[in-house]
Amino acid sequence: MSLTEAYRQRSESALDGRHFSTTTRIVLERQNLWQDWADHPAHAIATLRASTQAQFYTPDLPDQLFALAELNYHLARKHHDRAAFLAAALYAYAYLAPDAPPQDQPSRYDIHIRQAGDIYMLGLTEALGTPVDPQSQRWTLPFGTLDLRADPTQLLWHGYRLTDFQPTARLVASGIKNNYSKPGLGEPLAAVPIRASGQPPAIGMTDKLRVPVNLLMAIPDPRRQVLSDHISGSLVLSVLDAPPGMGETTGTNTAMATPATPPLQYDQTTAQALSLNQAADWSSEYEGFLDGSFFDNGRTPQLYSIEPHRYGRRPVVLVHGTASSPGRWADMINDLLEDPDIQRNFEFWLFSYATGNPIPYSALQLREALRKALDGLGGTRADPALGHITLIGHSQGGLLAKMLSIDPHDRLWNGLTRRPLDSLNLSDSARTMLRKTLFPTPMPEIRSVVFIATPQHGSYLAALSIAQLIGRMVSFPLAVTEVTEQLLKGNGGASALNIRPSHMGSVYGMSPHSAFIRALASTTVVPEIGVHSIIPVLGDGPLATADDGVVTYRSAHIAGARSELVVRHSDHSTQANPITIAEVRRILLEQLAHEKGALPPQVETTRGETDKSNITRIGGEYIQPAGPPAAPTPPAGVKNPS
Repeated sequence: MSLTEAYRQRSESALDGRHFSTTTRIVLERQNLWQDWADHPAHAIATLRASTQAQFYTPDLPDQLFALAELNYHLARKHHDRAAFLAAALYAYAYLAPDAPPQDQPSRYDIHIRQAGDIYMLGLTEALGTPVDPQSQRWTLPFGTLDLRADPTQLLWHGYRLTDFQPTARLVASGIKNNYSKPGLGEPLAAVPIRASGQPPAIGMTDKLRVPVNLLMAIPDPRRQVLSDHISGSLVLSVLDAPPGMGETTGTNTAMATPATPPLQYDQTTAQALSLNQAADWSSEYEGFLDGSFFDNGRTPQLYSIEPHRYGRRPVVLVHGTASSPGRWADMINDLLEDPDIQRNFEFWLFSYATGNPIPYSALQLREALRKALDGLGGTRADPALGHITLIGHSQGGLLAKMLSIDPHDRLWNGLTRRPLDSLNLSDSARTMLRKTLFPTPMPEIRSVVFIATPQHGSYLAALSIAQLIGRMVSFPLAVTEVTEQLLKGNGGASALNIRPSHMGSVYGMSPHSAFIRALASTTVVPEIGVHSIIPVLGDGPLATADDGVVTYRSAHIAGARSELVVRHSDHSTQANPITIAEVRRILLEQLAHEKGALPPQVETTRGETDKSNITRIGGEYIQPAGPPAAPTPPAGVKNPS
């Protein structure tokens, strides 16, 4: 037979719905139960169970337990019998005997180990239903009773109560490039955390967020118990990598497994995809662009985390671009969280904003949202890690990040008007608004900023007439329109440019002709904040004429960056590009190593790079970012066609 057919025959089982495994066929044959199985399946199972009880101390015990699991699973699927599904899970658990000494467990080379794990998982999935109710319960089985105890405190997680446990075993995630899961035992679930106390959290989490959870039906001494008429055990909930002390949610994973705590199975990407499927309103990307008051209703938080803050984890704040949303970061977050060092030391915060609003106004909203979150968490006194923020901005989001990393004094204001702010006829509230938006100072908690496809010197696309036409369709929030009206009334000759509403929004603000973008481009990030740049370009042409379809290389290039990576063959939406993700990972890990003293202090060199000798790159070109935008430096790295 072919290799494919040979493998299929060796690995077949009741799981694929066609045949039994060779082991089960042998057990039925040796017990003379083939015909009985064909005529009276339930009687054949009862006979095999009695035979197994009588031969408990024989070497055939594991094979017979596996056969009982497979036969019960087959019968349960045929009759949609939840009790039979649970019986199959019990026999599979007894076969695996995870709490037994290694010499009493199946050989790790036995194909039945994974098959038994899947029978256990799918048996629990069908028996416990949707959603799963992880409470204490009693079951009546074909051969006796089962009592499962559950500790209600294990539903608590970082001040949240876990609810709505949805099984993920029968779900397939699409739209995310890489589907990550952790192999092990138990039923993978996706749970919704609900705030347990009346106090609002310091930083919000969307009410549609789902966290990966494992449900383990643990049976002490399972081989003896499963062959008795009364079985007792417990239902244990674990959240992926949750720290000890949160009820029983210890987050046991493969790396932490011991004989008493087997490796647990999680579907982390499926949980994330389920969150996006239920929470993401992709139409809001355009609605949020056109409606400047989109986030003013207070129902949708502008800054939220994908999990509660934990002491010692450094915030990575992701800021999306124009007509976009936090969902565009899904692939990057999905990949980065698979790195154990990043998972242990960083957490991801996402910022949303009405992307048609003036860039200084959106930057002020980002600043105020961060300040509120940091103050609510107690600031750096409560947790020094909160003073190590990394801002990552894509496209317009990079301009917002820059506004929190500069000290321009009056440069931005002077680029927009001919008169000092104090000389204008304005209300106190309008003057305060202008001072907050156009006289920014760097946030001391920010340690590094990563610009991705950012139009530092403007976007040629924003200068097109069609873009300007779309920009005129944007409506601004009341705070912006009131300031605009006061500037236009009673301040003749104050403005150095036309401040009509069509010129106030982000589209005109990102035009190379905009006085604001020219003033911002001439302002550098303060030296205390590390700057990194990731610039996608289409094709293999010279960088002097390259672009990503929205922003030219010459516009995205800035002097003085610690590193700059050119990502070839990538369009403007490069957040999901594996080279872009790998570079963000490198930056975070390098920053972590410097902060922990594993690397010497970062020193800018003529190449504008930090030491990358220990970094493995998968592609892209590191180039010298110290040259002026008009004369970009040729590539100095090795290009990987991938």
